[in-house]
Amino acid sequence: MTSTYLGIDVGSVTTKAVAVDADTGAMLESLYIRTCGDPVGSIRDALARIREALPGIRVLGAGTTGSGRTLAAKLVGAGLIKNEITAHTAAAIAIQPEVRTILEIGGQDAKIIIVQDGIAVDFAMNSVCAAGTGSFLDQQAGRLGISVEEMGRIALTSDSPAAISGRCTVFAETDMIHKQQIGIPRPDIIAGLCASLVRNYLGTVARGKPLEAPVVFQGGVAANPAIVQEFRRQTGLDVEVSPHYGVTGALGVALLARRAGPGKSFTGFEILEREYRIDTFVCGSCEEACTVLTLHSEGKTPTHWNDRCGKYSGKTPAGDAR
Repeated sequence: MTSTYLGIDVGSVTTKAVAVDADTGAMLESLYIRTCGDPVGSIRDALARIREALPGIRVLGAGTTGSGRTLAAKLVGAGLIKNEITAHTAAAIAIQPEVRTILEIGGQDAKIIIVQDGIAVDFAMNSVCAAGTGSFLDQQAGRLGISVEEMGRIALTSDSPAAISGRCTVFAETDMIHKQQIGIPRPDIIAGLCASLVRNYLGTVARGKPLEAPVVFQGGVAANPAIVQEFRRQTGLDVEVSPHYGVTGALGVALLARRAGPGKSFTGFEILEREYRIDTFVCGSCEEACTVLTLHSEGKTPTHWNDRCGKYSGKTPAGDAR
């Protein structure tokens, strides 16, 4: 029987899951699937695939991260809940122990993390605008009639990247459409988009923070070789792409769960056999008017979360870092 720790990263666009060996911390299995607006369904799908890939798996503990981390923890009985900064830092250090700068671009957000002596000492995230994130690249790839995986390869064939505005999704798309209409070749438009997205990231996310080597690039957008090339060109640094770039959040929280050791009983595989329902209501006890979520499962007491004062949820789960 294989003993493991699980990490689950539930985002708005994708859900990632990683199983690491309990003894060595080596990755045994990883999954990267679309959330498709159904986080409960994507978590169930991920666990089903993990169990199928690792028959007889024994889960000693689990950790969750991402925007859906609290929901995931309630569903699977995770003993550890960590924010994305902590999870991505743990994964980067496991890959490059001397890392000083972490670049991360996911489906809906982008972040930079400054690390000193293995500790995140500073970070910044993008604003509400999704320019430069994976979802924006997906959208533009679809509009251009190509897959997002093809974008980087096509961009690298360009000798003369077009000047594209990257400050805003609306302006960038308008600029791209204009360039198409006047006949600029598609490779030049895509290359220009990649260059502008990196320029935007450095200007609005990094915002003048000192970028020091070693630099590790994580998140789904790291799969785009043209973006990687632009980061290297515009920073003058040897940007290293994480070998697990797509699942680093899940990997990091799995490693943190392993470090914490066996704790709260993992119940995740039960959701493959039981029916679950989530209800919401607005608490009127104070001016916060929290939207409280309730998870119902057959044979189990309903659990609540998202109430800031803990009136319904009780104590915050151990290890929560928000």
